[in-house]
Amino acid sequence: MAESTKPVLCVTTSFPIKGDSGQPTGFWLSELTHPLAVLEDAGVRTELASVRGGQPPIDGFDLSDPVNARFWNDEAFRTALGNSLSLADVDTSRYSAVFFAGGHGTMWDYAGSPDVQRVIREIYEAGGVVAAVCHGPAALVNARLSDGSHLVAGKQLTAFTDAEEEEVQATRIVPFLLASTLEQRGAHHNPAPNWAENVVVDGRLITGQNPASAHGVGVAIAAQLAPKA
Repeated sequence: MAESTKPVLCVTTSFPIKGDSGQPTGFWLSELTHPLAVLEDAGVRTELASVRGGQPPIDGFDLSDPVNARFWNDEAFRTALGNSLSLADVDTSRYSAVFFAGGHGTMWDYAGSPDVQRVIREIYEAGGVVAAVCHGPAALVNARLSDGSHLVAGKQLTAFTDAEEEEVQATRIVPFLLASTLEQRGAHHNPAPNWAENVVVDGRLITGQNPASAHGVGVAIAAQLAPKA
């Protein structure tokens, strides 16, 4: 990977509670670490951000996952995560891509964030890559281009499915159903069976369906950023 490649901005939610349920949530740890591992191993630099900055809330904290353990035991990673950039302070010209990790917290702060919308619009319109996994595509729900059109309109993508949401008994907790809402915005949603790996690439838009898809999203981002022969 060329050293001149700008870093990938990796974003997490800052929201710690599943709505009125009182259940704790945040970003799903492996949905950040697995893409990070692929990008790091490919020589792609990364920087961490969250909607509000600082230490984001963590869900899916499973250190039996060797990739999670690799990063959690890395003091530099934990320091960077604890001091994550606030999206409001992000200068998008510094980045080649933006990646949105999932976790249920995203359903409460990604879609309505003007900072999320700005970062997506500016990076995409500058020719950069926009990527997300699982509930991360909540960032795309209200993302519009400068002409006012929804970025996802007419695009092939995938996201955490309504069937998966039902299986985890969260359909009455989340503020909207992610896959159905993306379809309402004009996206062509491509579901796989529950929990199966599923990554969809449509030009510079890369999406993954669920935690099993996080590694594949990282592979797709690295491939997009690789120097063309």
